[in-house]
Amino acid sequence: MEILFQQIINGLVLGSMYALVALGYTMVYGIINLINFAHGEVLMVGAMVSWTVVTALAPLGLPGWMLMIIALCCAILVCTLLNFAIEKIAYRPLRNAPRLAPLITAMGMSLLLQTLAMIIWKPNPKPFPQLLPADPIMIGGAVITVTQILILVSTVVILGGLLFLVNHTKMGRAMRATAENPRVAALMGVKPDFVISMTFVIGASLAAVAGMMWAANYGTVQHSMGFMPGLKAFTAAVLGGIGNLAGAMVGGVLLGLIEAIGAGYLGDLTGGVLGSHYADIFAFIALILVLTLRPSGLLGERVADRA
Repeated sequence: MEILFQQIINGLVLGSMYALVALGYTMVYGIINLINFAHGEVLMVGAMVSWTVVTALAPLGLPGWMLMIIALCCAILVCTLLNFAIEKIAYRPLRNAPRLAPLITAMGMSLLLQTLAMIIWKPNPKPFPQLLPADPIMIGGAVITVTQILILVSTVVILGGLLFLVNHTKMGRAMRATAENPRVAALMGVKPDFVISMTFVIGASLAAVAGMMWAANYGTVQHSMGFMPGLKAFTAAVLGGIGNLAGAMVGGVLLGLIEAIGAGYLGDLTGGVLGSHYADIFAFIALILVLTLRPSGLLGERVADRA
């Protein structure tokens, strides 16, 4: 029972990070029907920038929490500028092109960002400093760290703030109007290009936070670290219902739980043939089952039909 509780905690932490990245996918897709496959690399850039700032400021002797805040602010700034530039340079000229063109462009942008990161930060993995107290906290026989508690609390606060932004603010109304029909929204005074750019900026901010969380939780960063979290987050978005904010949250947390619980019991289920490092299969098996039984995802897609 203790193992199960421990894996549930691990799954919630992992799923929280998936959910933040999945929100970036689902927001962009909900507005312009584009899968931004470079989004995982934005997470990677956020983690690498955080590592750079923390490493540079470490000799100053600042408290760990202050280093984390400074590094997070720098990561958000860099990631938002990067995603803004990606949308303006790579995606906006292809907005009216066949869907295959921006999809291929997104894959190319992903490879480009990985290559640039490898050149800037070198290919070898780098240890991320322990910024918060590492003393474990016991809860019902399971162990959780201060960093993991911070990840869970921050995710809940961020997701709540995003829902408020989308549902109860002028920008949120503009985003929903642009998703419904950009041309009509423009006639009503909305600036679709600005709204789409802000959607990319918000998604990049969430990815930067997730990148910092990932680095702090796992203690290492490298240029290729964004590929698998990005793929899993996209899976989570599809699992919950692409274009659906609540679906991205549910899909991310559910995927994290499935993966963590699967990792804890995979060895026993297969008689020791497969180890915990094969836990990725559970995520994609769950996706196949959900899409077979409910193609629109658990909570259904929310993508406007444009005339």
